[in-house]
Amino acid sequence: MLEKRAYVLGYDLEETMKSNVECLTSFGVKRECLASIIAQYPQILGLPLKAKLSTQQYFFSLKLKVDPEGFARVVENMPQVVSLHQHMVMKPVEFLLGRMIHAQDVASMVIKCPQLVALRVELMKNNYYLFKSEMGRPLQELVEFPEYFTYGLESRIKPRYQRLKSKGIRCSLNWMLNCTDQRFEERLQGHYIETESVGPRFCMGGKLELPGNGIVSDEEEESDDEVLYRRTVSL
Repeated sequence: MLEKRAYVLGYDLEETMKSNVECLTSFGVKRECLASIIAQYPQILGLPLKAKLSTQQYFFSLKLKVDPEGFARVVENMPQVVSLHQHMVMKPVEFLLGRMIHAQDVASMVIKCPQLVALRVELMKNNYYLFKSEMGRPLQELVEFPEYFTYGLESRIKPRYQRLKSKGIRCSLNWMLNCTDQRFEERLQGHYIETESVGPRFCMGGKLELPGNGIVSDEEEESDDEVLYRRTVSL
């Protein structure tokens, strides 16, 4: 990390870095998650973190109905959220609410998959159209597997859906999407549906593994933190 983020060495150890680590835990972030948070977003060590966390936690509670515990889980999985502009966060949230998904369910989706708040609404619309018009699945499946919106429509969702449809296989969104192409082919050749795995995950020493490339690229002016975030989570 230091080879690419040498500026971290310029942060004051006691007044900034140590203080920010303690700040994260005071907001409910688990100590075992600190290493992955710093690896994903090293700049978090040098931010005016208490002010940013306080502002975002209040915003998530007021507008997204995400309680403090849920907000801590969001920060653990996507620490860049502390620097995202609130109007950018609301765009995908308003899209989900506009699809008649209950506010509490949207909150649950954001906690499960924080990357939702950084997606381009145009891409979410395309994925949703296929989900409703061709797949004909109930909204509850999106609530249970919000990661669906983070997968590429043409590169993964459509091809796999067509393969399953041609074989008459009915399965969950997770089973269909959350695996490599090779593993998907192995699943199609099998005569059983294996235990499902969890969604996108962060691997130490690497970048956040997202299955799609639909991260926001808005024409509006973004902060340096947001630009860095887009580069961090895009494939």
